[in-house]
Amino acid sequence: MDSPKHILVIRLSAMGDVAMSAPIIKSLVEQNPLVKITVLTRGFFKPFFEDIPNVRVVIPDLKGGHKGFFGLVKLYKELSKQSFDAVADLHNVLRSKVLVGLFRLSGVRCVQLDKGRSEKKQLTTLKVKKLHQLPSMHERYAKVFRKLGFKIELGTGFKEKAEITNEFREVFKDKKLVGFAPFAAFKGKSFSVEKTKELLKELSVVEQTTVLLFGGGGKEKAILEEIAADYENVISMVGKISFVKELEIISNLDTMIAMDSGNGHLAAMYGVPVITVWGVTHPCLGFVPYNQPKENQILPDLERFPLVPTSVYGNKSPENYLDCIASIDSKNLVKRVRLILT
Repeated sequence: MDSPKHILVIRLSAMGDVAMSAPIIKSLVEQNPLVKITVLTRGFFKPFFEDIPNVRVVIPDLKGGHKGFFGLVKLYKELSKQSFDAVADLHNVLRSKVLVGLFRLSGVRCVQLDKGRSEKKQLTTLKVKKLHQLPSMHERYAKVFRKLGFKIELGTGFKEKAEITNEFREVFKDKKLVGFAPFAAFKGKSFSVEKTKELLKELSVVEQTTVLLFGGGGKEKAILEEIAADYENVISMVGKISFVKELEIISNLDTMIAMDSGNGHLAAMYGVPVITVWGVTHPCLGFVPYNQPKENQILPDLERFPLVPTSVYGNKSPENYLDCIASIDSKNLVKRVRLILT
């Protein structure tokens, strides 16, 4: 069967998952230059795909005209006018299943992501278990395209580094740029304020560096600005620039320190070395940022916390595991930063 020429790719959320799809899609079109891709995703994520040849983004109105079942039927009718040869469902949730079902009824080839739910459930059971590495989400995404008949090898597909504007070039003054995003959606995979201060104390003395803090929301903005005020070479970027400008700066980092959260995946899109700090989640579940080595995965004390991982996304954990991330040695983490910067 011939490979399709025009594919609808569905990945609506969340930020980290959408960011993980970008280098896979870029690898696909680089290695299969005749293919045309339409990505169905939220408007906020459009910058992830804008520089990829043969890729366009369609933004659904999920809170308005495309809300609910009948809204999805309307969305399908609008999309079907574009004559897709295939649908790659990289989300596999209720919304995407409805769209896939409608496309299948019209005879369009559809392949859906295998999320490995049962495998992940076994590895997150609250008992001591033997950990083993599951396929990465990047491999799972690539497998969808391979099932559609494409050859795709990973390790490529990075976005281009953006040029830093004069405004920021003057601020950074040719220093090494270290990104640090200490927070995540759930407590079990976030640094506490105290742990954040502890690591920044160690980072701030690394020679010829500027540390840039990333996060979101008013509470995080206030916390990070207060902490940054104690250091000459630490700058909080939260709430100061647009998301597009933030991506431009992230593309120029020399390394990013992030929790198991979206910021690490944003940096990995650009080939930036990402040091991921894990709490109640674990690299074995397949969410390591793109093309990052094992040495960049920093784990809590697993002898003290043998039930890790306790959940896939960090939202479930015994109470006494919520701060297991605090067992990570900040000095050892900074040693890894220094090694990357040399």
